[in-house]
Amino acid sequence: MYGFSDAVEVEGERIVSVTKRSEAPKTSPGKPRVLDYGNAVIMPGLVDAHVHINEPGRTEWEGFLTGTKAAVAGGTTAIVDMPLNAHPTTTTKQHLDEKKEAAKGKLYIDTGFWGGLVPDNAYNASILEELLEAGALGLKSFMCPSGIEDFPATTAQHIKASLPVLAKFGRPILVHQEVTDPPSQPSSLVPGEPPSNARDYMRYLNARPLTWEREAVRQLMEVAKDTKPGGVAEGAHVHVVHLSDAEDSLSHIKAAKAEGSSVTVETCAHYLSFAAEDVPEGATEYKCAPPLRDARHRELLWKALLGGDIDMITTDHSPSTPDLKLFEEGDFLKAWGGISGIQFALPATWTHGSAWGMTIQQMSRWWSTVPAKMVNLPRKGSLEFGKDADIVVWDPEESFVIDSTYPIYFKNRLSPYIGHKYSGKVITTFSRGRQVFEEGRHAQKPCGAMINPV
Repeated sequence: MYGFSDAVEVEGERIVSVTKRSEAPKTSPGKPRVLDYGNAVIMPGLVDAHVHINEPGRTEWEGFLTGTKAAVAGGTTAIVDMPLNAHPTTTTKQHLDEKKEAAKGKLYIDTGFWGGLVPDNAYNASILEELLEAGALGLKSFMCPSGIEDFPATTAQHIKASLPVLAKFGRPILVHQEVTDPPSQPSSLVPGEPPSNARDYMRYLNARPLTWEREAVRQLMEVAKDTKPGGVAEGAHVHVVHLSDAEDSLSHIKAAKAEGSSVTVETCAHYLSFAAEDVPEGATEYKCAPPLRDARHRELLWKALLGGDIDMITTDHSPSTPDLKLFEEGDFLKAWGGISGIQFALPATWTHGSAWGMTIQQMSRWWSTVPAKMVNLPRKGSLEFGKDADIVVWDPEESFVIDSTYPIYFKNRLSPYIGHKYSGKVITTFSRGRQVFEEGRHAQKPCGAMINPV
């Protein structure tokens, strides 16, 4: 009905064939077990390249056990964890080793790690090489304050300095693309301004304007020229995270690609799902950076995805505790920014995307094939012979409401997705051939592995 795989044959951890349903074997004594999911969709598991797990150091925000449990319940079979908001942040080999130790025995799905680029290591090639040799799949930096003391902002020059090292390893740098130019409105209430203004989402939106994102992307695309064939950083790759502006920022990215720079760009499920006009007063669970923009920008993001100008989607799952969200005050200016959504990526994308005429093949490309390629995970991202048997089975027709009784597996029940109705229920998820989630039940113990560079 939906034109995706009919039958997948698995032996051990790998796919050995993909066939038509009519050619699939039937269950019989002495034959391999056959799982028949009727008209449900069989699709590659999602690869989420932008996740903040926060362990070690901030496990009250999220941890490997809860984060990967939520991921697999949403059909995700591989994640890459960001260097923050763990404490310490992952900016050295020692800190990466500490994170790997913390993750042992807690992973329901395969998990990799980004290293962090900060001013302290940006010009030190030996520290960066040591971090990459220890297993970091690439680097991540912020061009604005991150909100985390031990992860300060980098400039375009810091990023430029890291590219030759990344080129040596053939790995990407992911960049948070905002620079804090003077905002159109101050980022805190001014004397005489009524306190109620801080509960108005538009006040926060105006304090973090489009110009921040556009200027950061402009600077970043200048630096990305070094990745062109024959450039000083040929082999490195620049990846722009959580794009919210499909106008000027995307124009810079498209031009850089056309000129031969090695560049990709993601947007996030929440930018495709929500719009500024719909954010309730004081509902700080909707706060993120860059901010959710108006419905027109959401429409432009969908058009850019469908037109092939945005390469992939992530969740940027960035949880925190209720006290940091300041729900009682509802203060958008002071509340912690970050959206929890790792469990809802598939249904949110399907619900909103199908209204745009999105196909399942397109969704799988944005959520599986392209992320696996960007991260360099050759055994993941598609249902093909020899690939890892990372599979999600889901029903596009079944709808549900994420209400107060809906089981949520990430640590803190804080998310703008709560209260909304979606279509696309995950039935079961397989990670390297192991059934790790089925109809609300997880495998008895985690069996995910840590992803090492290839």
